[in-house]
Order: sequence, then structure tokens, then C-alpha cells
Amino acid sequence: MTKQLIECVPNISEGRDINKINEIANIVETVPGVRLLDVDPGAATNRTVITFVGEPEPVIEAAFRLIQKASELIDMSQHSGEHPRFGATDVCPLVPIAGISIDETAKYAHKLGERVGTELGIPGFFYENAAKQEIRKNLANCRKGEYEGLNERLSSADWAPDFGPSEFNDKVKGTGATAISARDFLVAYNINLNTTSTRRANAIAFDMREAGRIKREGNPITGKVVKDENGDPVKIPGQLKAVKGIGWYIEEYGIAQISYNLTNISITSVHEAFDKTVDASHKRGIRVTGSELIGLIPLQAMLDAADYFLTKQERSLGVSEEEKVKIAVKSLGLDDLKPFHPNEKIIEYVLRDASSTPLLNMDLRAFANETAGESPAPGGGSIAAYVGALGISLGTMVANLSAHKRGWDEQWEMYSDWAVKGDQYKEKLLTLVDEDTHAFNKIMDAFGLPKSSNEEKEARVQAIEDATKYAIEIPLLVMETSYQSMVVMDKMVDVGLQTSLSDAAVGALCARTAVMGAYLNVKINAGDLKDEAFKSKMLSRGAKIEKDALDLEASILAKVNAKL
Repeated sequence: MTKQLIECVPNISEGRDINKINEIANIVETVPGVRLLDVDPGAATNRTVITFVGEPEPVIEAAFRLIQKASELIDMSQHSGEHPRFGATDVCPLVPIAGISIDETAKYAHKLGERVGTELGIPGFFYENAAKQEIRKNLANCRKGEYEGLNERLSSADWAPDFGPSEFNDKVKGTGATAISARDFLVAYNINLNTTSTRRANAIAFDMREAGRIKREGNPITGKVVKDENGDPVKIPGQLKAVKGIGWYIEEYGIAQISYNLTNISITSVHEAFDKTVDASHKRGIRVTGSELIGLIPLQAMLDAADYFLTKQERSLGVSEEEKVKIAVKSLGLDDLKPFHPNEKIIEYVLRDASSTPLLNMDLRAFANETAGESPAPGGGSIAAYVGALGISLGTMVANLSAHKRGWDEQWEMYSDWAVKGDQYKEKLLTLVDEDTHAFNKIMDAFGLPKSSNEEKEARVQAIEDATKYAIEIPLLVMETSYQSMVVMDKMVDVGLQTSLSDAAVGALCARTAVMGAYLNVKINAGDLKDEAFKSKMLSRGAKIEKDALDLEASILAKVNAKL
């Protein structure tokens, strides 16, 4: 069963006192199983975004402790900052990450809110997917009037809090209120402008955000507000759906920014928000100098941005993930104000466990030394997978070189498609480098199981059988992937850069070696298998792949030698 994971992203109303910020943020790791991912303070906004992740129950316990600590250290009666706010812990959204739905996450938001109201005496509202009233789905409605209007809001019959006291008592004067939600992944994203004018930044924000701007007669700023038949102001919608935005001046940077919340990046992506803002700013005589990510971002959003900008440049998309991240950072100007560290800002990189892929995290010398050592793993299966990865890397290189060749510009997309295909084969084979060693270790673990009783002996025999089957399936997958990858080398021999014929040929030789080497592992692991039907099926599949790979290798080499 998939482990349930939720992310919590509380925003606290303190961005200047680093000691207070650290004391509040570090409280979350006093809860076992909770991992603090990011702490992102802003001096001008006087606000810090904190991100942590874990299973639901530990996360809401950590969130409760954070809200409690923030209420002890932050006095809202003394607070000021550029960002809208009404509480020490201003907002506390819960975000489903894995194995849990948004509706299930909302139940945990409700549980957290009830504890905050009952045990801490802090009032608050449920918003977005945790909202219990339609009007409260929008955070702006809940926070209207901010801290200064909280006394009047809490005493209003229409805006009685969802949890906590309905009075602006002495405690609430210090803590303010808290908004708790369940929501989809939100990207907090600021775009930097070469102006100090908040008014001009706001004008662009109103052009872009979904809510748009109020329609006026004549002058768009001072003209009379146009109203509909119900007396409500008519809105001119902005260009970007699922986007909220305002403009502000950031004293610590000396520039104005547009601050966006991208509430659904499958509707409006980061790169679309950036590029359209560039166009809108240019029309107003303002230049975008870069952008700033607050909190974390999904890896796919960065890869999509890289693909978008590479496509605009008519460049091949078949480059490595690491290279695409660099392209996204530079294209979006994410390092404009301060260095952008992918391992600290991309959620998958923060969460990844390097210990699960020890071989891939070694340099070439360390990998060779580990292979040459006394341990039986990594062995032939892992080496076969790595040789296959090197082979398709050569084929992908030829495709990328061909896409960039002068005079072949009209064919760049075709070469890019082949490079993308090659990169996918490479990533799969790299994964199998460590997986083959994991498969071997499973067999060793099974042999180490106890065998004192008949029940233990039966369980041990079955575990060995299951582990052996897995140790056959993995090298067979190496064979299939390596053979499939040879189509890239074959195509590049036909239509790729002819000065790189030898590179494509060496790639094919490596792929054939990977196929044959992996098949030897299939055969040796099948030797002691008791399931004869499974053994026969796997050996038969392996024999066919090996024959097909050898035939394709011979065809590729014949064409290469004819051209040399």
C-alpha cells in the first residue's frame, strides 16, 4: 500500500528575526516522521513560508506545535509588512502529495482547526477545499480587512470563525486568526521588474490575474466604476486562469515585484505566467529582469519550462534532466536576486533518498572501485545496465548534434523526438543499474531467513523462489530496454550527422553487449528456479531478444562500414 504523504506550508508573520523564525520552524522536527523541507523568509513582507512533509497524523501534530510556538513568539499588534495578513500563523494549508485525496486531506485540516481553536484559543477559518461555506473558499474573503479589521469581523454574525473564540480578546490581539485549508499544490512565484513603482506593478498584476480589474468609465484608474444590474462592480478578467496576483515594492531588493499564486499549474504553468508577464510589462514600458520562487516547486514544472524555452529556440528537447533544470533556471531568471539551488527548491530533490541509488550517486572511479571490490554486487547485471545506458547516451548525442547542425534547421523537431526517446531509454537503464543490485540483495536476504520450524522453512523457500524470479525479471528488462534503444542508433546511422557514424556504431555495440550480458544473468539466476513454466518462458523471451539484437547490430555495422 502506498504511504500517505501530505505537505504543510504554513506562512508565519515574521520574516526579519531569524532566531524567532528558526525556533518556530524547527519545532516541526520534534515530531518523529516529519521532515522540514524549506524555510523561506522575506524581510519586506515580514513573512516566512515554511514547508514540511510526512504522514498525515504526524504532520498535523507538527502543524499544531508550529501554530502554538508562533502564537507565543509573534505579537500581531506590533506587526507590519507588505503582504496581506491577519495572524501569527497567517495561513496553514495542507497539500496531498501521495496516496491521499484532497477530500481526505480536508478532514485532517478540520481536525487541526478544531485543536487550534479548542486548545490554543486561536480563532480561524477553513478555506479552499476545507471550506464549510462557499464564500469562505476564497482566502481573500476570509482575510478581508486583515488584522486591523479582525475585531469587527469576529463579532459579525456572517463571519463567525469556523473554530476558536468569536471575540477579539487579549489573547487574540496577540495571535490574530489563522486560516487552514486543504488545497492542491500551489506555486508562490514572484516576477521582478526594473521599476520601483508599486502602482505600475499592480497594473500589470491586474492585467494578468484571473480576477482582473474593476471596469471604469474613461480613465481606467480614476474613472467611475461600472456596475451591473445588481449594483455589483463589473470586472475585466485577466489573461491567466487559476492565478492570483498583486504588485508590491520590496525594499531589500530595491525593486517592485508582481507576486503570483499559481493555484493550478496544469491550467497556468510557471513559464506561461512568466512569458505573458514579460509581454504585458513590455507594453507598459517595463522590463522583467527575472523571477523568484517562494517555497518549493514540482520537478515537472521545471522540466516543462525547459521544454517550452527549448522549443521556442528550436533546440532539441532530448537533453538530460540536470541540463533542463539549468535551462529553466536561466530562462526564468530564478537566480536574478539570489542563487537558486535545485536540491533545496525542487520538491522531488528534497525528498529523494540518495541511499536508495548508491551506485548512481558514485563518480566513475568510485563505481569502478566498488565493482572491483570483494563484494559480489554490483555484478554483471548492474554493469550490463550501465553499458546499455552508455550506448543509448551515444545514440542520443548523435541526435542532439544533428538537431543543432547548421542547415538542418527544418528537421530539428524530428531529431529532437529521437533524442527524447533516447533519453527515456537512458533514464530507464540507469534506474536498472541499482535495481539489479537490489534484486541480488533480495536473494541474499531470503537465504538469511530463519529455518528453525517447518513453517519458517516453507516461508524461506518461498521467499528464495520469489526473489529469484525478481532477479530474472530485472536483467530481462535490461535486455528489452537495451534492444529497444538500438532503434535510435539505427536511425542515426541512416539520417544523423555522418561525421558521428562511429559514435552511433559504438552505441549499438554497447547495447548489444548489454543484451548479451543481461541474458547471461537471466540464465544463471534461472538455474535453481523450481517454477519450470516461468523459467522456460523467461529463457525463451531472452533468447529471442538476444537473436534480434545480434541481427540488428549486424545490420547497423554493415551500413556503417559501407559508409566509412
